[in-house]
Amino acid sequence: MTATLSSRKKARPASDTRAELIRIGSDIIAHKGFNSTGINVVLKEAGVPKGSFYYYFSSKEDFGLAVIDDFAAEYDAQLDLTLGNPDLLPLERIRRYLRTAIDDMEACDNSRGCLVGNLGQELAGQNESFRLRIDAIFSSWQARVTRCLVEAQEQGYVDPAADPAALAQLLQMGWQGATLRAKVSKSVEPMQRFKRMYFEQILGVKN
Repeated sequence: MTATLSSRKKARPASDTRAELIRIGSDIIAHKGFNSTGINVVLKEAGVPKGSFYYYFSSKEDFGLAVIDDFAAEYDAQLDLTLGNPDLLPLERIRRYLRTAIDDMEACDNSRGCLVGNLGQELAGQNESFRLRIDAIFSSWQARVTRCLVEAQEQGYVDPAADPAALAQLLQMGWQGATLRAKVSKSVEPMQRFKRMYFEQILGVKN
């Protein structure tokens, strides 16, 4: 059976439909978690027929990995404006990155946090594919911070005896914890406190 002209006009390109499923899925997963998100809910919200899901994704796991990759790509673009901004001094890039995260948390009323971090807590112990993908993303983000700290060290802003990679890992681990605490307490104060302590007590510079 062929589609009528009118139905063709209404139909979305496959790439648009896939992107819309990922967008809606990301929003629902951010609020409910992956395990509690039903595919039927995503399809209904997107207005996509139930049988169409497996045209775009081979499984719910495949869908979840696509959601993670989409979030990571979007987040990388944001990091280009902060950690990758050559017009800012290296430590100011890190400050800008943390301030942006705090602003984003306030904008969502402390309800979402980092999607990759949330899914890491939920799924890393359950699914090896998710664990490996999330670990690779965290490593990529950590490498960006490391490059900033290496540059800051070369410019004399960071102790020459310090290990930039270890400092970057500490920032990432502490920031994930501060973000989780902000969600639980419904306040960005834990994030602000960690930011201040990291610069003043770990790096030894003014926040």
